[in-house]
Amino acid sequence: MIQTMESLRTAVSGLGPRTLAVAAAQDKEVLLAVDGARVRGLATAILVGDEPQIRQIAQENNISLDAHQIVHEPDKIQACRTAVNLVRTGKADVVMKGIVDTSLILKAVLDKEIGLRDSPVLSHVAVFQANGFDRLLYVTDAAMNIAPDVNAKKEILRNAVKVAHALGNPNPIAVCLCAVEKINPKMQATLDAAALVEANQSGEITGCRVLGPLALDNAISPEAAKHKGITDPLAGLGDILLVPAIETGNVLYKSLVYMAGAQNAGVIVGAKAPVVLTSRADSDEAKLNSIALALMIASGTSNK
Repeated sequence: MIQTMESLRTAVSGLGPRTLAVAAAQDKEVLLAVDGARVRGLATAILVGDEPQIRQIAQENNISLDAHQIVHEPDKIQACRTAVNLVRTGKADVVMKGIVDTSLILKAVLDKEIGLRDSPVLSHVAVFQANGFDRLLYVTDAAMNIAPDVNAKKEILRNAVKVAHALGNPNPIAVCLCAVEKINPKMQATLDAAALVEANQSGEITGCRVLGPLALDNAISPEAAKHKGITDPLAGLGDILLVPAIETGNVLYKSLVYMAGAQNAGVIVGAKAPVVLTSRADSDEAKLNSIALALMIASGTSNK
């Protein structure tokens, strides 16, 4: 089971030749991330975008393009469609967002003609290597679904479970985060948590164990759970942290990165291939981790 970002990158480098399809690749940070993936043996890329701009940026930043293919497509909408179609036709393994609005790349991913729709709901999964933990933590959804209802949460949870499986965790513990540990009719998140636990127990949601409602401390700390009188032996051992809404996820994500110094990676999942969506604020390491994560998910294998 993969437990660190370093072991994730090592596992991906051993998979053999992998290919990224980058939409609107004329961006310094994106080209640097792609170059990092090349240097570490993770993947080469098909760079779809404005070729003169791509070459100029590469030259100004000493980025080698020798290992990559360039497809000249200055129109960003068409660049997204071309990149997605490269994955659909098996010429690339993963789609990566370049300098283009997220809505455009996702529109191409969901296109009925050339798209990659698989799950009813696309969602963001962030993976963290945090100090003091002997496992990776999966946070979902911190970036895409604003206020998912219980049915959307089922799909978000299924997407996250697939990511955990791809990284070698065969039966992750998924915790529905709430502000309290008891069901409260005035707090919708606790009602959703109870419904998700029931769906797991009935076999509707498989491949994981679902707990909740639980507060964050009781989700990740066995000692905190014990002090709170929670008797479930899996309490405190959470792998997947399912947040009630995007605000919670966003704060948790940024707290782990900026206050706890956690290493991180993130992708959009729910399509037939993951989508790498890196932010300009992400570190080079986070961008590289995100590429590695996407490639590992796409491979369907793990370093067990």
